[in-house]
Amino acid sequence: MRDSKGRGVRVGLPTVSVRTRLIAVITIVAAFGLGAVGVVVYVEERQRILAQVDDLLVANLAAARYLVEQGDEGGTWESADAALATVVQRAAPDDNTGVIGLRDDDVALVPGVALDVDLQSTAGFVPHIDRTVTDAQPRIGTYATEEITWRYLAVPIAIDADAPPASTFVIAYDIDAELAEINSAARVFLIASGVVLVVIAGVGAVVATRLLRPLRQMRETAERVSVQSLSERLPIVGRDDVSELAHTMNDMLDRLDRALSSQRQLLSDVGHELKTPITIVRGNLEVVDRDDPEDVRETIDLAVDELDRMADLVRELASTAALHGPTPITATPVDAADLMRQVLRKAQSIDGGTVTGDGFAEIVTSLDPARVTQAVLQLVQNGVTHGGGQVTLGTRLVEDHLDIVVRDRGPGVPEESRAFVFDRFHRGAEAASRPGNGLGLNIVQVIARAHGGSVSVEDADGGGARFVMTLPLVMSDSVHPGLVIPPRPPLPADVDTTSASTDSEIASARGA
Repeated sequence: MRDSKGRGVRVGLPTVSVRTRLIAVITIVAAFGLGAVGVVVYVEERQRILAQVDDLLVANLAAARYLVEQGDEGGTWESADAALATVVQRAAPDDNTGVIGLRDDDVALVPGVALDVDLQSTAGFVPHIDRTVTDAQPRIGTYATEEITWRYLAVPIAIDADAPPASTFVIAYDIDAELAEINSAARVFLIASGVVLVVIAGVGAVVATRLLRPLRQMRETAERVSVQSLSERLPIVGRDDVSELAHTMNDMLDRLDRALSSQRQLLSDVGHELKTPITIVRGNLEVVDRDDPEDVRETIDLAVDELDRMADLVRELASTAALHGPTPITATPVDAADLMRQVLRKAQSIDGGTVTGDGFAEIVTSLDPARVTQAVLQLVQNGVTHGGGQVTLGTRLVEDHLDIVVRDRGPGVPEESRAFVFDRFHRGAEAASRPGNGLGLNIVQVIARAHGGSVSVEDADGGGARFVMTLPLVMSDSVHPGLVIPPRPPLPADVDTTSASTDSEIASARGA
């Protein structure tokens, strides 16, 4: 499904903002963390309290045995009831405890002070003790109903080891009351955790809003940006990842702006360049005298010439477009001196030119031999066309780059035109009468930049122009195993041997 602007729209999926998801994740993680801490602490504290209750019951068992074994003032007990009374009286009941003394399954003794737990309040407790204690061994157990949960100690007391015990000391702890304190703390913890979660969500909302504001501005700017409006840029605030993203977005918008401006300029230039031949062809076709064979023949020749010029323009535009692609060059290790000797041979076959070599630097570097050949031949052709035909080709090593120098002996390039001589479709006033469409030097510049270098023009000593294409060196200590040397082209049949006599390598090649 698409909206009114033709953009794709998802159907049936709710839209949740990044801010909301970020706050939700932070709050949920905090809730899980607080919950995990609370559960661990609660379980640990609960186990500690239950263990403490059992420890207290064991301590009361040890105290009861001590009292029974110690006896009265005379060292012996008159009866089990007397021993039971002493144990009940000297018992040290804690909070949430109750104590009773049983004789013949009935309650015989109770403490003289009121305790937190009345063990007689539940009718089933005493019968439960009677059923549990069936011999002289003490018992620690749990008595639980729907209303209560007691942890108790039942200690049978007997004076005569041969007679079955008739008296029993019982002390019990109310487990629910013991755990009530930690339950209250747990409720307080839950309330405090809820407040903390609300605070975390609020702080998260404020922080997320501040952090995501640049992203929202990017989205709004992206929505406003169009082919007609590429001037907007994102504000860069701070020095974090978001500000780096804004800087990257601005760089991308700058590149898009330059690319669209170049595209518009290209379309304008192409339209301007094609307008003239189309107008010429159309004008001559409209006025041609069809009954005059000579006029028809001249008009056809003129139309074909203009169409050839348009075909050359389209071909060079296609070549320029290829240089602006994702892989404009394919660099390989190349013997630069051997490559330039081959370029010299090709250049010497250009009609109307006398091309000589001026020494080539012996170096192996990484470059695209086909593109460099294209650029150098274009410079030579430019020298032949506009520089009088006398052209010298050479290379020099200058620090960390290789200079390819093409020098002609023509009138040179005026200083005020040097800033524009490599622009697309630029042609000087003196070149209007010569063939060409103003794309050659621009192609040379694009090839040089694709290699990471540059091209420039300056006055040559003794007159003429000196074009210098500077290419960075990617040197190798030895000949690379993948060294690519283009195949040697055949020597042109009409080469003037005197014009190349300054290059000993060319002379020896001819002799071969």
